[in-house]
Amino acid sequence: MSGAAFHFFGTPIGRCAIVWRGDAVIGAALPEEDEDRAVASMMRRFPGAEAQLPTGKIAQAVEAVVRLLSGNPEDFSSTPLDLTAVPEFDRKVLELTIAIPPGETRTYGELARSLGSPGAARAVGRALGANPIPIIVPCHRVLAADGKSGGFSAPGGASTKLKILEIEGAIRGSEPELFERLPWRTKPTLRAS
Repeated sequence: MSGAAFHFFGTPIGRCAIVWRGDAVIGAALPEEDEDRAVASMMRRFPGAEAQLPTGKIAQAVEAVVRLLSGNPEDFSSTPLDLTAVPEFDRKVLELTIAIPPGETRTYGELARSLGSPGAARAVGRALGANPIPIIVPCHRVLAADGKSGGFSAPGGASTKLKILEIEGAIRGSEPELFERLPWRTKPTLRAS
């Protein structure tokens, strides 16, 4: 991948990475178990990319990721992205996902309906599983219809997804719940008497 560069940086959840070409982000990575594994993964995904310090818009994107993962809402809609290597359907899914504000969630089915394909929830899930730019394209904000996490292909899987949603202060659905600020995995369910 000629002309691509990458940079690892610290966040409250571990060392993340960003990949760019020119002034546009083309990839990102969430923390791996160790840095050697992370670098090897980066080189598989973006062959030929070189380690560099980011500047300009890319440095601003890094700072925004750190702020987001520190619990401060961030909007990445103005971050320059290059999604030309992403298939058309997947790109449409990612574009819808970028518009989901911090602290809010959508379901795979809601995104499918927004695309005019109400039966395509699984295809939406596959597109999000292939998201090359996690966090900046906030695939972690998309849940299964029953409010469960659904899948998450990043290291740590669904627990990483739920951790990021907790950091963002996300709630399930548009209606506030009585215990909405409790950790997701321990929210009580009401039982009929």
